[in-house]
Amino acid sequence: MSSPVLDPDLLKAFAAVAEHRSFTRAATVLNRTQSAVSVQIRRLEERLGAKLFQRTRAGVTPTAAGDELLVYAKRLLDLNAEAIDALRMRKREAVVRLGVMDDYGTIVVPPLLAQFARSHPQIRVEIETGLTATMPARLGEAFDLVIAMHPEGRGGGELLRREQAVWAAAKSYQVEAGHDTLPVALYPPGCLFRQWAAEALDAAGRPWRLAFVSRTLAAVEAIAAQGLAVTVVKAGTLPARLRMLSEREGLPPLPAADIRLHRAHTLSRPAAMLADHLRRGISEPATLC
Repeated sequence: MSSPVLDPDLLKAFAAVAEHRSFTRAATVLNRTQSAVSVQIRRLEERLGAKLFQRTRAGVTPTAAGDELLVYAKRLLDLNAEAIDALRMRKREAVVRLGVMDDYGTIVVPPLLAQFARSHPQIRVEIETGLTATMPARLGEAFDLVIAMHPEGRGGGELLRREQAVWAAAKSYQVEAGHDTLPVALYPPGCLFRQWAAEALDAAGRPWRLAFVSRTLAAVEAIAAQGLAVTVVKAGTLPARLRMLSEREGLPPLPAADIRLHRAHTLSRPAAMLADHLRRGISEPATLC
């Protein structure tokens, strides 16, 4: 047998009668008729199988069961009001969905989001990091804004910055000369850096092997920092524990990448405000654009 459900409207009527010790005064407070309040109390008593009030010369007073229920009724009504307020606040709160590359999402963008949050605390930003090759196609559906990496001069959107792809390794790492197989730590298929590294090494005739693959910058960086492999990073976000490798160490040059801001076709005012903030914070001088 299922337990009875405590209807908030019935509890509200019960609490009003218990507080005012009168069906008439409770009805006035609730803006209902006395008979309507009486019907609600009777339904609550039937649902619980207990008498909740007793009549006295001074009015009505809760029974022992009524006193016990009153404690729970107040808690339930307070929790009900709290839930409604929370959902109303969430509805008023603006949400902007941002997609960005892993390195920018951990190095470049967080300080800009902190600045934005201080100026616009009512705007909540949800950020997803990862490979950005497919993110622009999901604008409007999954993202409002996307900061993506593209080959130089391509990709659409708004050019924010041009980044040079560079080889990097642990500061103590020594690239072996000749045709020794080069261990490389890279990202999964779909990443431009993986494509560029493979094409550059193959074109230079340099033997290499894929020593480590991960979607996260932190994991790839950690492998490189241990001296287990070389990797490819953006010159502008070169991790502090890695050093940039040069052509003098026998590694082929790599292309430059464009960092571009993509906006959903229909953009809310909060999303447009964040887009402008990110553009100002990331963009290089206009001469580079």
